[in-house]
Amino acid sequence: MLLVSWIWAFLLFSLQTQLLVTSTCNTSDLKGLAGFMSALESPVDGWWPANSSSSSYCCNWIGITCDLSSGRIVKLQLPKQRLVGHLSDSTFYLDHLTTLNLSHNFLQGNLPVSLFHLASLEVLDLSSNEFDGVLPVTINLPALQVLDISDNIFMDFVPVGLCVNSSRIRVLSFAVNYFTGTIPPEFGNCSSLEHLSFASNLISGIIPDFLLRLPRLQELVLENNQFTAISGIGNFSSHLVRLDISSNRLLGYIPDFFDSFPKLRYLSVHSNNLSGSIPPSLLNSRTISSLNLRNNSLDGSIDFNCSMMTNLVTLDLGTNNFYGSIPANLASCANLKALNLARNNFTGQIPENFKKLESLSYLSLSNCSFSNLSSSLKILQYCPNLTVLVLTMNFYAEQLHAGDDLQFKALKALVIANCKLTGSIPSWLNSLTHLQLLDLSFNHLSGTIPAYLGDFKFLFYLDLSKNSLSGKIPKNITQLESMISRDISLEEPSPDFPFFKNSNKSGRGSILQYNQIISFPPLLDLGSNLLTGPIWHEFGNLKKLHVLNLKHNGLSGAIPSSLSGMRSIETLDLSYNNLTGTIPPSLVKLSFLSKFSVAYNNLKGLIPTGGQFSTFPNSSFEGNPGLCVYLSMKCPKNQDSSQTPASEDEDDDDEFSIPWLPVLTGFGTGFFLTVISLLGFSRVSGSTHT
Repeated sequence: MLLVSWIWAFLLFSLQTQLLVTSTCNTSDLKGLAGFMSALESPVDGWWPANSSSSSYCCNWIGITCDLSSGRIVKLQLPKQRLVGHLSDSTFYLDHLTTLNLSHNFLQGNLPVSLFHLASLEVLDLSSNEFDGVLPVTINLPALQVLDISDNIFMDFVPVGLCVNSSRIRVLSFAVNYFTGTIPPEFGNCSSLEHLSFASNLISGIIPDFLLRLPRLQELVLENNQFTAISGIGNFSSHLVRLDISSNRLLGYIPDFFDSFPKLRYLSVHSNNLSGSIPPSLLNSRTISSLNLRNNSLDGSIDFNCSMMTNLVTLDLGTNNFYGSIPANLASCANLKALNLARNNFTGQIPENFKKLESLSYLSLSNCSFSNLSSSLKILQYCPNLTVLVLTMNFYAEQLHAGDDLQFKALKALVIANCKLTGSIPSWLNSLTHLQLLDLSFNHLSGTIPAYLGDFKFLFYLDLSKNSLSGKIPKNITQLESMISRDISLEEPSPDFPFFKNSNKSGRGSILQYNQIISFPPLLDLGSNLLTGPIWHEFGNLKKLHVLNLKHNGLSGAIPSSLSGMRSIETLDLSYNNLTGTIPPSLVKLSFLSKFSVAYNNLKGLIPTGGQFSTFPNSSFEGNPGLCVYLSMKCPKNQDSSQTPASEDEDDDDEFSIPWLPVLTGFGTGFFLTVISLLGFSRVSGSTHT
């Protein structure tokens, strides 16, 4: 009994001693924290001032971890704390520190030299700040394993002796800075390195072979630099799993050295100036799962050995000079989920055995010279997981498959634009119940717009422009649920394959690029058709719509004031129709509206002033002889008196008070207010049609 009491007393004493040690702050650590706090513009939440009695309990502060036995601070972790200021030289006092994480803050200035002499430091993460200057030549961190200084403003050359004094380092990230010069050969001594990233810098020269030979290196990311070549490689065996050398200035051929990469799974070489054919060692790789060679000048035919490439999941060969037909054996890559062959010189038809691609989710064949659209659609409908199908600029002048015999059960995006297709919008589209994006623009489709398009629950992007569609706009279109609520999500987002869209659909305008379906703006484009009838009042319900284009049709009637309900609208183009009446003053409420045109209609009355309307040029209103701007243009004598500005005390939500002020910006470009006051109400001629 006495022994038990003695043991209990000893344990209690030990616990009290431990609590006392861990609740107080070492004098040296307190100096380090005091200096750290003094360099910040505001105190850290949950920290006490260094001169406070509570400062002696610093081990309980947010982001601080102390060693239980010594009571010394071993971890200082304050990521995403909105810290502003610089890093004090007093970090030298925190000499037991093993982890320092100040990432994702707003710290700036040079790093103190003392930081690189903390003998116990294992993890140093200063990423996503505003640190600048040059790293010290001598870095003496013998215990260092992780160094992340990415996304800062560091410049000059990469430090030479990093791995000389830090032989245990496993992770190095210098990404998103301004480092220049070449990679120093001393990096060949980083024998413990597993991850190395120099992405998004200004490093040039040759990609050195000593990096590829590092015995433990698994990830090498050199994308977005200025490398011009890959060093000649001898016999070696690399442990690389991921190699990204995209977006550089690489010239010549892709080296045929992939037999030396028995573990390589991810290879990205896109956006360089590489030419020639795909090397045999890459066409027969057993391990590659993701291969991105997009945007080079590669040529020849493609002949992947899919019987060996059983792990291939993603293949991007877009924007090259490959030619010939699609090899039938490509369908033997049974696990292929994403395939991009767009913007090449492929010809022929889609192979019949593409039916076997049961895992295929994304397929882009745009901007090639494929033929037989009906056959292609009948084959591809057997791909049960096909989510995205892009066939733009193929099947020239063929007829769009009619009937209701096609079933694409999983399709979310269908793009068959700029093919000069004939026929009408087919009934089989009605079965695409998961459709989010439909683009049939720049074809020769005729007939009416089917009402069932308004029943799609998820459709938020509909482009039927540049066709010969006629009749009224079906009122169902105004009930598109996703344009009202915009509750859109992709259960399995498409891979990082770009969708290209010409801004003017002529093939000569600026090219818009979207990397995901979800990044497209909610759009309804029915422009350049033969549509007649009114603009429905219910269009105002489309609160999430960003772009509404109805230009170049034969629409008639008034512009509904309810369009002010489209509170997210950025582009509204009603030009080149037969619209009458006035421009509703309520449209001034559209605070995001940046592009607006009602040119070449039969509108009359005052042009609303204020809001975004003060930014629109004359060309937005030209071709309407009855329109006028207050204090800059005489209105016709027979103008309806109801077009006077709305009074401020009106309660109608569709009206908006127009101040009687000479708001001329955007309407009278080139006129000065003093000239206007001298000339009075002088008539201004319409602008030339652009």
